[in-house]
Formats: sequence, structure tokens, C-alpha cells
Amino acid sequence: MYHLGISKSSDPDNVSQCSSIYHHERGCSSQSGEEGSSGTVRKHSSLSYGHVSASPLIGLPEVSHLGWGHWFTLRDLEYATSRFSAENVLGEGGYGVVYKGRLINGTEVAVKKLLNNLGQAEKEFRVEVEAIGHVRHKNLVRLLGYCIEGVHRMLVYEYVNNGNLEQWLHGAMRQYGNLTWEARMKVILGTAKALAYLHEAIEPKVVHRDIKSSNILIDDEFNAKVSDFGLAKLLGSGESHITTRVMGTFGYVAPEYANTGLLNEKSDIYSFGVLLLEAVTGRDPVDYGRPANEVNLVEWLKVMVGTRRAEEVVDPNLEVKPTTRALKRALLVALRCVDPDSEKRPKMSQVVRMLEQDEYPFREVLTNFLLQMLTINYLFICLISPYYILIIFYKIDKE
Repeated sequence: MYHLGISKSSDPDNVSQCSSIYHHERGCSSQSGEEGSSGTVRKHSSLSYGHVSASPLIGLPEVSHLGWGHWFTLRDLEYATSRFSAENVLGEGGYGVVYKGRLINGTEVAVKKLLNNLGQAEKEFRVEVEAIGHVRHKNLVRLLGYCIEGVHRMLVYEYVNNGNLEQWLHGAMRQYGNLTWEARMKVILGTAKALAYLHEAIEPKVVHRDIKSSNILIDDEFNAKVSDFGLAKLLGSGESHITTRVMGTFGYVAPEYANTGLLNEKSDIYSFGVLLLEAVTGRDPVDYGRPANEVNLVEWLKVMVGTRRAEEVVDPNLEVKPTTRALKRALLVALRCVDPDSEKRPKMSQVVRMLEQDEYPFREVLTNFLLQMLTINYLFICLISPYYILIIFYKIDKE
């Protein structure tokens, strides 16, 4: 079992900066993306959940094209990555390659070197710079700067050296032990705060569009760091949604977005709900190695909750199981986030409050959820368990 705040290794090469859909032979994935658009300006809000520490750019030459970050020369990044040595590769994909590097001031960084693929690299470069260049939040991977030199387009990020949530749940990091329930919920809460910030505290809002476990990096204190904004879209205050080519990862994509291409922050909220279920169960969102009725995580979970078998969904690898109340809270929040009706999904700031408050009014949450069960998606549950509502309310009142 792996506990919060305990260092697992003194060798930083045993872990890596990993994020998106392509995997390097070391078992890591990379920071990736597709397309994007205009810039982001911060607005005043009470949703500034976290602040970053002292600048990792201290000591570097005062040369920059933007006020928020540093303009690196090609020579700077060649030096940092040992001339882009294969030994420093963290991950790669169709967009390019991510390298581990060390700046002249000693700061470790992740350098995303984009390939110029018919203008796609230029699109990704623009969306990542404009979407998160000015953003500062402790649960977002920080974009430190960039390099534009000749045909070269590179992005420089803070280096997060404790793997990602996918690796801890399903992959290479499991060799160090299993994440405790508390560690999982800390990562989930940090992710929720980052999304609340992107959706509600800056203008235009940022829709990440690719929330998944491999894009949630984890630092040494098990704080979440949301990464990979290559697919992000910006949504102005006057826009309820935008229409775009469907992008994202199978199993995490909201049904209305997959069916219509209409995108807004509710799409991220659905993906977050899937992520939360993944953390609770230790299961992949889609797993064809399981029986047919268990392939889709969301649908299987609905059936398990509807047939009063919720406690059976907990990851069997957890040595210490969550309390009944903690499990109920996580499942109810997740089920609200994956509601097939996007208008009934909560805002991420509401999700943060639900996850943070031990004494959250679950009767209200449960009432809303049970009303949502009256949709066609849940009607079969009511038929199977006609006394289910009374049983649930009795258990919550007595705890």
C-alpha cells in the first residue's frame, strides 16, 4: 500500500512525465494534442483555488516575447536535453516528442518538441501557448516558456516526476504499491479544483477536452497536475457551446459531444465523472477483457448501484476500504457528473464543494440523483428494486 507523502525512490529516472495517448517503450505516455484557437485572460474570481511557488525561471536571462514566460533559444534547449538525447525521451506520438531537460539554473523541465506536420504542430503550439500561457494554478502543469526558431516549435513545462494516475492505477507505478483511498481522493479533488478554475475563474473559459487518467500527472506530495492542453478549446462569455470536430479519448467522451460535436464545459464534467469512477473501481473506462455487461464502466456502475451492490465496485487492490459514507459521496458525485442529460450535471465548483465537505447534505444530492433515475436510462432500476429509494434514505438518516 502506498501512503501520502512517502518518497518511493531516490532515482528520478525511475519515474517520468507522462500524459496522452501514445506510449513510449518505457511504459510512459506523452503530452499530445490536435487543434485549438484564441487566447486566455484571467478574470477576478473567488475560484483561485491555488497558487504556484517561486518561479523556476529565476536566474535565466531576461529575454522573453511574452510577459508570462520565457523565450528559449534552440541552443538553450539543446543544452538542457543533451542535444535531444534518446535517453531523455519521456514520450512520443504523432505530434512530436517530449524530453526531460535541465535548464542552466538547475530547474528540471519537460520539453515538448513539435513536429511540423502540415501545419498541425503550429496549431497545437498556438492552442497550448494561448490556452495556458497566462494560467497559474497549483493543480495545472505550468507552461514555463517556448521556443520559435526556424522550423522549430517547442514548449517547455514544469517537470512532474511521480508518474500519472493511469500508471498508478493500471501501469508501471503499481510496482511501488497501490494508491490509498485518501491519495486517490486527493488527486481527484485537485483535478476538480483545476477544472473549476479553467471553467469558472478565467475568461474566456478553457474546455480541456481530453480529461483522462493519463493526463493527470502526480507530484511527490500526490497533488494532481492536469496536463496536455493540445486539444483545448476556448469558450467566450457569450457562447453556450461551440461546434467542433469530435476529439478526445474513447470511454471518456460525453455522449452529446460524441453525437453532435457540440462542446462546452459539461463535456469536461462528464469526463471527470468517468475519471472519478476509474479511481474508485481501479477499472479502465472501457475494458473488452471483461464480461459483456462489464465492458463499459459507467453502465456497469449504474447497474451495480441500482441493484444495491455499490460496495462491490471498490477496487479490490485497496487494502483499506473507504467508509460507507466516503464511498457514497464519491459514487453520487460521479453519477451526477456522468448524467446523460448534460444540463443536470453540476458545475465543477459544486463538485469541489461536494468532495470537500464531510457533512455534505447527501439527502439533497440523492434526491436529485433519484429524480434523474426516472429517465429511460434508469427506469429498469426502479422496476428491479421497487423499495430501493426507501432503503437508501433510511441508511443515510441513520449513519
